[in-house]
Amino acid sequence: MNDQGFRYLRNSCSLRGRRGHMAVAWCSFLISRQVRRLSCISSLCGGLCSRRVRESIRRMSFWSIETPARTRFERVTGPSLIAALSGLALCASRSPGDETHLLLAARTGHLDEVRRLMQYKLDVDLRHALGWTALMVAAMNQHGKVVDELLAAGADPNLGDEFENVQKMSRKLQLHSLDVLTSRESEFSDRLNVRASFAGCSALHYAVLVNNEQIVRLLLQAGANPFQENDMGHTPLEYAKPGVVEQLLQEHQIKYREAERRRAAEERRLFPLEQRLKQQIVGQQSAITIVAATIRRKENGWYDEEHPLVFLFLGSSGIGKTELAKQVAKYLHKDVKKGFIRMDMSEFQQKHEVSKFIGAPPGYVGYTEGGQLTEKLIKCPNAVVLFDEVEKAHPDVLTAMLQLFDEGRLTDGKGHTIECKDALFIMTSNLGSEEIAEHALQLRAETESTTRHQPANSLDDVQAENVMISRQFKEKVIRPILKENFRRDEFLGRINEIVYFMPFSHSELLLLVRRELQAWARRAKQKHDIDLRWCRDVEMALTDGYNVHYGARSIKHEVERRVVNLLAAAYERDLIPRGCSLRVALEPSERGPPAFRLELGSNSGCAPRLLDT
Repeated sequence: MNDQGFRYLRNSCSLRGRRGHMAVAWCSFLISRQVRRLSCISSLCGGLCSRRVRESIRRMSFWSIETPARTRFERVTGPSLIAALSGLALCASRSPGDETHLLLAARTGHLDEVRRLMQYKLDVDLRHALGWTALMVAAMNQHGKVVDELLAAGADPNLGDEFENVQKMSRKLQLHSLDVLTSRESEFSDRLNVRASFAGCSALHYAVLVNNEQIVRLLLQAGANPFQENDMGHTPLEYAKPGVVEQLLQEHQIKYREAERRRAAEERRLFPLEQRLKQQIVGQQSAITIVAATIRRKENGWYDEEHPLVFLFLGSSGIGKTELAKQVAKYLHKDVKKGFIRMDMSEFQQKHEVSKFIGAPPGYVGYTEGGQLTEKLIKCPNAVVLFDEVEKAHPDVLTAMLQLFDEGRLTDGKGHTIECKDALFIMTSNLGSEEIAEHALQLRAETESTTRHQPANSLDDVQAENVMISRQFKEKVIRPILKENFRRDEFLGRINEIVYFMPFSHSELLLLVRRELQAWARRAKQKHDIDLRWCRDVEMALTDGYNVHYGARSIKHEVERRVVNLLAAAYERDLIPRGCSLRVALEPSERGPPAFRLELGSNSGCAPRLLDT
């Protein structure tokens, strides 16, 4: 017998009244989890003098009921016998490493039991079947010493509760709502509104709800985020009552924001934005430098706070404009789905479609739905907004964007004003793409001959091939094209930076081909357990499929046509055994472009040809 069983015996027998009845009910409930038969519980619980306790035991449906419809409760001498039997059951049946015991100990505030369970290196962040953790239970029930012990054991104070409300959880887990309610009140707390949603609430939310200064202070000192929102969008401060707890949260919000600012500044210093973007974007050194420098001004407070940042990305299709916008959003926002808004402007080519953009005015169909842009900006006012192919939008849509770019605010169809001065707006366009490509190719013509046969092993090899668009070309060639399309100088005057994207150089094409082949090699290994390799001549030959008008997409299609099709044909004919090693080789041809062949690796040094293109 362990010490915990005797403690349950002693504590249950010494309680009187309602607390004694509930303790006995708990002991009986623990027995039921081991015995799994209601008939045993009925024979043990007949002496309970409270009908509420008997009914609570009947409602516990964690076991399979295998008793007759009319179960007779035999009377026993009193609750002391029940407590004794319960303690014996605990002593005999409970395994010392069961994580569910941690939740029960946190609920009842048994500090010694928590310390004993921590010796078994249990998962301190283990969740209850309904979604909460031991730290949340201890915080809600105001067991400060248990909270301190759990935090010392490594409990995460920023985990959110997965319990929504009784009805939703019963539907989600396919349980009776009464069972969920009983479990919530008995194993977590009976002080909460059963209809309210608690999804996303952290231990700090619960500590603030019970207005416990000691536990709030412990959680904040352990790194709890005072700005963390639950699924309803509420921070702990919004639940605080006026007084010490509210003041404590306000002080730690200031400290937390300052610590986050220092941490972010140190991270930017050690890992600059340019370096992050170069890991994902091939080439485009000039574009990356301009965007990174502008964002750096914003992050360090050297920008006009009354006006948002606006970029216009110019270049041919498939050259990295949209990808750069996505990477900037990923850098600025942890939640990319919320922090990145993409608007395909080809959907706003008609005059009446401006209502889709900002919402229909009162009295029109769809008035209550709001606009596609305004509704998203309300949820995230500092998002990265991408207006893709902006030249296709109707002039009335561009007129609505003037206010957005100038003052950082937008009035929707309902008359509500959305402030978004901290947002970052990026427009992409293919205007002047042919002129930009021809000009860049002319500038690169001198260096192309020297770098033609030098493969790019890393992004650092590409940086030396950077070319700059001349100011004269921008003013004499590109600006007239933009004025002719947008038909207004005030629209162009609100753009902070016009960023030009160049065609890929030969070394950049080699890097694109290598990345594409590596992606297919990973797929071959994961799906078919095939080790795919290739030689340098294959990479050189695949660069010939580059089309300046389609950018990286032309390289992707070339690899699929000449390599992936060959692999699929060989696999269909059962010529590629699973777990083999394949090598893509090049076979010169006098009549036309070189052909590709697959070679199956062997120990004898022979490489039999499987299929030719």
